[in-house]
Amino acid sequence: MYEYIQGKLTDLNPAYAVIETGGTGFLLHISLNTYTAIAGKTECRLFTHQVIREDAHLLFGFADPEERELFRLLISVSGIGPNTARILLSSITPAELRQVIITGQTGVLKAVKGIGEKSAQRIIVDLKDKIDKGVVEVQKVDISHNTIREQSLSGLIVLGFPRKVAEKAVDEVIRGHAKKPDSELPSGSVSVEYIIKEVLKRL
Repeated sequence: MYEYIQGKLTDLNPAYAVIETGGTGFLLHISLNTYTAIAGKTECRLFTHQVIREDAHLLFGFADPEERELFRLLISVSGIGPNTARILLSSITPAELRQVIITGQTGVLKAVKGIGEKSAQRIIVDLKDKIDKGVVEVQKVDISHNTIREQSLSGLIVLGFPRKVAEKAVDEVIRGHAKKPDSELPSGSVSVEYIIKEVLKRL
């Protein structure tokens, strides 16, 4: 529902941040990585993920889209909830976590509170290929590209394409665009229109 929240940082501790914008204070649960990134700032922008439960609506905040994407991948694994994912991201940096998963270091994952042998193995089995193929790396583009990616996905989903199929195609277009020499690029930066047109050629 919310892509990001930007405003005055009115309260901060290693577990949560409060951002005031438009006269409303939003409490966002954060990792230690995000805490370190925004500590000392008076204003900040946090990328969000909303978790809706029967007893609460929770907002989780992340200093960058890469950490949020790792969080979303983690909670897609059976048995890994938002709090466990946040603990993982507080114990290991996003870069280290990617490496741990790709190289299958179950021992490192098991050292994190709440992660047992089966959970560690499940994380590696479920996420290794996704991370190794660049699912997370594509999120490291700048904010404008991240927004364009989401807008492109929304447009394709409205057109009737399944989200997983659309995500794969959009990411392929973005990666292909990044590898092209300047002489072959369309005028201006990559746009929603450009991505959707390229995807429609492939699907």
